Amino acid sequence: MSAEKQIKTNLHPRNKNREQYDLSALISVNSELTNYIKPNKYGANSVDFSNPIAVKILNKSLLSYYYKIEYWEFSDENLCPPIPGRADYIHHMADLLSENNFGVIPIGNKITCLDIGVGASCIYPIIGVTEYNWKFIGSDIDPKSIEAANNIVDRNSSLKNKVECRLQTNPKDVFYGIIGREDKIDLSICNPPFHSSAEDAQKGTKRKVKNLSGEAEFNPTLNFAGISNELYYDGGEYKFIQNMVRESKKFGKNCLWFSTLVSKQSNLKRIYKLLADSEAIQTKTKPMGTGNKSTRIVAWTFLSKEERKEWAKTRWGGA
Repeated sequence: MSAEKQIKTNLHPRNKNREQYDLSALISVNSELTNYIKPNKYGANSVDFSNPIAVKILNKSLLSYYYKIEYWEFSDENLCPPIPGRADYIHHMADLLSENNFGVIPIGNKITCLDIGVGASCIYPIIGVTEYNWKFIGSDIDPKSIEAANNIVDRNSSLKNKVECRLQTNPKDVFYGIIGREDKIDLSICNPPFHSSAEDAQKGTKRKVKNLSGEAEFNPTLNFAGISNELYYDGGEYKFIQNMVRESKKFGKNCLWFSTLVSKQSNLKRIYKLLADSEAIQTKTKPMGTGNKSTRIVAWTFLSKEERKEWAKTRWGGA
């Protein structure tokens, strides 16, 4: 085998996780990871990705090693996100902002990003703050997730005064109750619930565990965990995005770029129609691929080209 490290070319060029995991380096910042390494089917040392605790420990190690995050604790019931894919979303959105700023990525406090469904892990704000020093607003419908995210922010000096978590008191709302009349948001991001029901989520879990472990389990544990509101939404991904698009029009002058992940390609055509019907001025689709999964970001704006130029000039001192 070549001595060169294998590069995950499907990840964004600035993604810190493009190289194959350096297990010895990760163990050096978190010795607990040693307990969850075992030979894979090729005989090489690997993390047991079918074990949700192993995945969480790996993520803690990645956050410590690459992002200098020393405290990352939340309930094992909550969704434990895969770091590389979350980092890719942030990097692609940074590129999108640069298109309104003569190709230069705007960094620092002048950028405010809204994370819809911040979750207990607070993962998108962690990456956005440590990579670009942006400010974040994180919303969630679960008070316990907000509490856990706040604890992570409070216990990491790099995140303090950079992330504000806001509780969404109406589970049917996305932007209402979160964006104030005077708020200016440079971009909003969202990883919407994928499944349409608990049953649907359980079927997906069984497929995933079988693919990872090669064994079928009657009632498997999801390897990235996740409680109900994180995994499914009545009507599934499309219905959630439909609500998001509908509400986004009302806040079209408050936010430069709205965006969401779209996992199901079959939903794209309907989403484009929603955006056209909502009179979005520009829509962009950015493909992403992590591991065996391909997904994409759909972004849209209600601001004209001139309004976007003025936004950048006023807020960023740029274009």
